[in-house]
Amino acid sequence: MEALCGQAFEGQLHRAPDGDDSLSGQRLIMHVRACEPDRIRIPFVVGDDLSRTWVLTRHEDGAIELRHDHRHEDGTEEDATQYGGVTVSPGSDFGQIFPGDHVTTARLPTSWQNVWLMEVHPGERFVYHARRVGTERAFHAEFDLAVPVDAPEAPWGWED
Repeated sequence: MEALCGQAFEGQLHRAPDGDDSLSGQRLIMHVRACEPDRIRIPFVVGDDLSRTWVLTRHEDGAIELRHDHRHEDGTEEDATQYGGVTVSPGSDFGQIFPGDHVTTARLPTSWQNVWLMEVHPGERFVYHARRVGTERAFHAEFDLAVPVDAPEAPWGWED
């Protein structure tokens, strides 16, 4: 991910839960905006909505934590924010799985069985997949890493 720092990429929605059209027909952009030694922040822009940022943090033990930072337009946190999980295995060179954790259960009680997958295929694609285990509920988006696009505005709540 660090090699992508500063770059933005357009994506396509490949799957969404039945009845959830919040991402359908919208331009999707991921922007690897901020890279620190142990934290990478990736705003996920949906149309004109600048409320979402994926935050990846590496722990001292090598585990990686995923948080979904959701903000209102005034920069304050939404009620459904900071959910995610921490890797429980080393993953692979190109992919990591993040099972939902206690923060997810506290913020989104019906989402305790959520699992997220992120894959990076250098020069090809970035995959974001979210699934509620035991159900058909899933999101799947892929971003074209071969063609950078112009970076979007700063996400809501960010100061440049």
